[in-house]
Amino acid sequence: MLSNTALIAFAATVDGAKARAFYEGVLGLRAVADDDFAVVLDANGTELRIQKVRTLTPQPHTQLGWSVPSISAVVGALRERGVTFEVFPSLRQDADGVWTAPSGARIAWLKDPDGNLLSLTEPPARSATPPARAQPA
Repeated sequence: MLSNTALIAFAATVDGAKARAFYEGVLGLRAVADDDFAVVLDANGTELRIQKVRTLTPQPHTQLGWSVPSISAVVGALRERGVTFEVFPSLRQDADGVWTAPSGARIAWLKDPDGNLLSLTEPPARSATPPARAQPA
């Protein structure tokens, strides 16, 4: 039923101005609207609504994530804009805070001004050669 409809992503903020400055100024998303209820951004064709709330308890899991072609390039660019990446003691992360998942995906985490956990994922490299097919016996 919803497979041919657009997804709208949501997050929350207690300070709309700080959230807009971060998502627009640091992450580079284009602001579409900003009213008493939400900051609305265009995330490459997906509507991202940062809802303005009175109180917020950040969750320990990822709220939003982006698939990026080069995690090293994006992490470097965001560090230059003052972003600090999260380090988790249970994961083996490199000096840039990037963890390589068993799948080969490379992932880094950061927080927005409200403490919402965000992620960047560089998908695993795809083999140029398709996997061999099993031959019938």
